[in-house]
Amino acid sequence: MALTRSFRETIKEQLARQEFRREFLREAVANMIAGDLETAKAVLREYINGTVGFVALGEALAKSPKSLMRMLSQQGNPQARNLFEIVAWLQKADNTVLEVRAAKAVAA
Repeated sequence: MALTRSFRETIKEQLARQEFRREFLREAVANMIAGDLETAKAVLREYINGTVGFVALGEALAKSPKSLMRMLSQQGNPQARNLFEIVAWLQKADNTVLEVRAAKAVAA
């Protein structure tokens, strides 16, 4: 039986493409706005691990990499200020600007 690649390896390879990185970061923010913080944190963790890494992010934000990792862990409870600081820096690092647009809700 052939071994399959790990999810993390596949995501890291795909994050080399800027279009994929932008969409992945957009997904994290969309989950934050929708109130799904657990998914948003998981997506941000994968994004950071596959791009800049927690050490570089920690240096850029003057925060401990371990603190950032705990913040985005399943048990983490980050403040909104910290989440938006992370997202703002990631956008800047990737030369990306995410926009939020209001739309009519679709009836369930």
